Amino acid sequence: MISRAHTVAFQGVDACPVEVQCAVAPGLPAFSIVGLPDKAVSEARDRVRSALATMSIALPSKRITINLSPADLPKEGSHFDLPIAVALLAALEILPPEAAEETLSLGELSLDGTLVAINGALPAALAAAEQDRRLLCPKGSSAEAAWVEATPVIGAASLSDVIRHFTGQGVIPPASPGEVMDTPAEKDLADVKGQDIARRALEIAAAGRHHLLMTGPPGAGKSMLAARLPSILPPLTPQEALETSMIQSICGLIKAGGVSRARPYRAPHHTASMAAIVGGGRRAQPGEISLAHNGVLFLDELPEFARAVLETLRQPLETGDVMVARANAHVRYPSRFMLVAAANPCHCGHLADPARACARAPACGADYLGRISGPLMDRFDLRIDVEPVAFADLERARSGESSAAVAARVATARAIQADRYARCAAATVNADAEGAVLEEVAALDGDSRALMAQAADRFGLSARGYHRVLRVARTIADLDAEPRILREHLAEALSYRIGS
Repeated sequence: MISRAHTVAFQGVDACPVEVQCAVAPGLPAFSIVGLPDKAVSEARDRVRSALATMSIALPSKRITINLSPADLPKEGSHFDLPIAVALLAALEILPPEAAEETLSLGELSLDGTLVAINGALPAALAAAEQDRRLLCPKGSSAEAAWVEATPVIGAASLSDVIRHFTGQGVIPPASPGEVMDTPAEKDLADVKGQDIARRALEIAAAGRHHLLMTGPPGAGKSMLAARLPSILPPLTPQEALETSMIQSICGLIKAGGVSRARPYRAPHHTASMAAIVGGGRRAQPGEISLAHNGVLFLDELPEFARAVLETLRQPLETGDVMVARANAHVRYPSRFMLVAAANPCHCGHLADPARACARAPACGADYLGRISGPLMDRFDLRIDVEPVAFADLERARSGESSAAVAARVATARAIQADRYARCAAATVNADAEGAVLEEVAALDGDSRALMAQAADRFGLSARGYHRVLRVARTIADLDAEPRILREHLAEALSYRIGS
């Protein structure tokens, strides 16, 4: 008899359908799994055999063959345990075959038959909804999967619970989704004393999702400013929350089934490898740029990152996704993030202070920042110098605006952009605008056009730099609720491009 169950194989955030076929035929007793299984999948036969033994279910003295179809698709991970067990139980006529056919299942089995939570429950639930099947998964993963309301989710604690559910002895109620976690920001922009220019640049970057580079001596507050950027960003939209949660689900970062509306903030160390930043490894896992999707990637001490690692950021910054290509896998991950970077002006950090700078100044500064290539530098919309804070300013009480006040202006500017690009599939914020869309939303009048031509000629703006100045100017105008880009908006945008 041949029975069938259904599950998925993960390729990035995509859940590819897999049919688990089980044949129990006469012959020498054997239990084999075919269809390009990896080591974890091949070991499933021992976990399934032990789990069945704890329920006093003996395997017949026959040849048991499990085929994972399509056979040319690599199968990786322990989540194949449960669908293999379901197909086998259906072949042994312990479970109704039609129940196995109508269910998409995934989960890892312990030797005693309990089900262990697995990664990827959310994309698996989406796949089940597309196939018009219910989802069977471990109880620990059910709250996460239940966010997909288009399919019922059955969260079982053990294999025996699965049997009782499908045989009608103990029906498991559908799982409920976890909580929405809106964690308030712990760090407030009001903590920053002085740094008016940097605070303004941070607000513009948040409003239009522009890339920002801060250069300044040690202790000037670059890292402090970046750490407070999440406090002024608007919460994720439902669509963005789903995209972000899909990546987090693959990596096992969703806790207790809760979905967060806070934008991701990733700050990898400068010793991080290329695979850690871009993605890769044995299973082509997502890297920091994908974990920062719809959020912020902060690279402190930017010149200290390996040159090859920094160069890999150039393509994702333009396209919003990254292809992780390996000999056995080509996986695409979304990676539309806001890049915020900080750098000292030189090795010692005191290039601007004659009393403390090294003997090689100013050549040491050119050598140090020269580690950042021109093409990557050209992709920063805003580049500012963060000057040291005067001691007198440090002695004063907090007087700057709070994050809540700045966040309100950012939210208003984002709402203007959402309305502007409502019918544009290629853009959601000003940083996405390009081509004819950018020409329409960032049209310049005569005075502004003359200023732009003068700046482009004098400072040698590239075509990319020209368009990025227009996008920043459009964001500044949005913060002022001005439908047109005025000369002062363009002048401020140019100052962030050529003033540092």
